[in-house]
Amino acid sequence: MYDRRLLYLSAHQLTACLWHAGTLTEEGTFEVSEGGRLRFLRYLAGQRKSLFWLLVNVADEGFHIEKIPFLRGDDRETVIARKIGQHFFSATLTTSLSLGYEKSRRKDERVLLAALTNNEFFAPWLAALASSGVALAGVHSLSMLGPALLRKLGVADERCLLLTIQDQSIRQSYLEKGQLQFSRLSPLQNSSIGGIAQTFAAEARKLQQYLVSQRLLGRQQAIRACVVAHPQAIGAIESSCVDSETLTFAIFDLVDCAQRSGLATLPTDSRCERLLLHLLASEPPRSQFANDQQRHGYHLWLVRSALQGAGAVVLAACLLWAGKQFYDGYQVNQEVDLVASETALARRRYDEIVRTFPPIPTSNDNLRRVVDRYLELQRTTGSPNYLWRELGRALHGVPAVELDGLDWKLTPAAPGPRSPGGGDGKGRVQPAPDGETIIVRGSIRLGEESNPRQVLAVFNRLLEALRRNPQLDVEVLQQPFDVESGKALKGGDAAAEDRQPRAFRLQLRRLLAA
Repeated sequence: MYDRRLLYLSAHQLTACLWHAGTLTEEGTFEVSEGGRLRFLRYLAGQRKSLFWLLVNVADEGFHIEKIPFLRGDDRETVIARKIGQHFFSATLTTSLSLGYEKSRRKDERVLLAALTNNEFFAPWLAALASSGVALAGVHSLSMLGPALLRKLGVADERCLLLTIQDQSIRQSYLEKGQLQFSRLSPLQNSSIGGIAQTFAAEARKLQQYLVSQRLLGRQQAIRACVVAHPQAIGAIESSCVDSETLTFAIFDLVDCAQRSGLATLPTDSRCERLLLHLLASEPPRSQFANDQQRHGYHLWLVRSALQGAGAVVLAACLLWAGKQFYDGYQVNQEVDLVASETALARRRYDEIVRTFPPIPTSNDNLRRVVDRYLELQRTTGSPNYLWRELGRALHGVPAVELDGLDWKLTPAAPGPRSPGGGDGKGRVQPAPDGETIIVRGSIRLGEESNPRQVLAVFNRLLEALRRNPQLDVEVLQQPFDVESGKALKGGDAAAEDRQPRAFRLQLRRLLAA
């Protein structure tokens, strides 16, 4: 966890404070001398894990308002850098603040260019911060905190002056629409309440006259001066700060403003350093004077914080996923236990029901063999329906054929191997049938005028009708006439015998599907 530490640098000394939840704790004061810088280095050596903000309140400031064309990105940055180099040639601490765009067709942008011009004054302190390796978040001017202070005071004037007291000096700033336009620092010669009141009145009028001379204000243009002071000094300030036609005063309670801002350590006098340091810690302005090289440690801290944040998010996601998996596993285990208990209950119920059955007169093995035998017999049982249907279809076209008898049987397959469990008692399993056969015995009656050739023609039509079915194997066992070679057909006196019905026998065989 990084602590926030604020450094307040004035023309005489540097003060280090720890800020936490609205409480400012002063940790050290270092004079603008070699001994003070050495003590500051020793102080930084013990604060490596802290973020530092440097707030500067010196008179060596420069402000200039420029108009630049309507630009974006690198082009705009290049133009602003060139303008800063023209106005503040050797300054290393510079910044810019956009004041908005003009409403003309060109939409030129008004930019406030600012710089801390005394490089020799800041160099030792910045070198100490760089050599210590601490993270410098930014270098800010006290004048840049004027807009934030006005928002806390609730001032929304179009133009106003802001006057505050800090370490024997008075900061005077000119703001338009809540944006800084100009600021300067004047020494406070008399720090008594009366001296402060007179200084406020005098400096407000001087700043008004300067703005008129710079044509930032009209000669008769009225403006309000906002003065921030401790309640004990408000009476004296009201007596000294008398309103005129072009300048009016509004005095604000410093303690009330500190309470509304959330500052836990309330000021005891009219000095505003603590309030402004608190505003810097709670609402740091976007504009600051340090360059990227001076903020290198802060950039590393940002990268480190981003990586740590991403790691924390990933870790949180992993923990959530692990928690979900653990919860899912717990639910699965609960369901498994429930199913196991239901299974055990069902098994007990089944056993109880089985115990109510009457006893079986044989063993389970014998019963199993009987059931297997029954299934085998059921599988080997066939029906002559198919062959009868095919024979009827063939006889439909030859009405002269009459059936005398049909013999149907199943043709067994080859015997199977020996099996120790079940069989026909001789160690051989009954084979399943591989086909069925039917013996057809019939005769052909054509009448008295028929001859043997007509009888054979009818018989051949029957054979042809049966052989149309490719599943049938048709074999002639006895023909109506003996037409073998070497034997002659009878004629003459045997005509009467030829007119008798001629008997025949056929064998129809069909293979059964496996």
